[in-house]
Amino acid sequence: MSKTILHPQEVETFYVLPSLRKHLAHTLKGLGLKQKEIAHIMGINSATISQYRSSKRGHFVNFNVDIKKEIKKSALLIKDRSTYLKETQRLLRFIRETNALCKIHKLFSEVPKECDPLFMGCHNLVNAGAHHV
Repeated sequence: MSKTILHPQEVETFYVLPSLRKHLAHTLKGLGLKQKEIAHIMGINSATISQYRSSKRGHFVNFNVDIKKEIKKSALLIKDRSTYLKETQRLLRFIRETNALCKIHKLFSEVPKECDPLFMGCHNLVNAGAHHV
């Protein structure tokens, strides 16, 4: 059976974001925030935080060491919804630009052999020799 073709954004939505939330929830809890506070910052209910903490949600992606370090850096900066959104965007950009998204994408979707993140437009690194069409 072949995998379906998912856009990188679908992989981010269905797999990467839930895993980021899970890791952030664990890290914020470790920094002393209460489950209710974490839920408020993330704009989700407290039961969802509980599911992240018990690995019932957000458990499909195992991030590499570099991404986990970035998650810890972000957790230290998250104080409210604005900083949560800003840091989540920074983490997503980091995941794209380090090509970790490509590896995750291949786990959950059929990816064309000739797939190149710069050509496909997954990210636009200035110094990475972007293809011009």
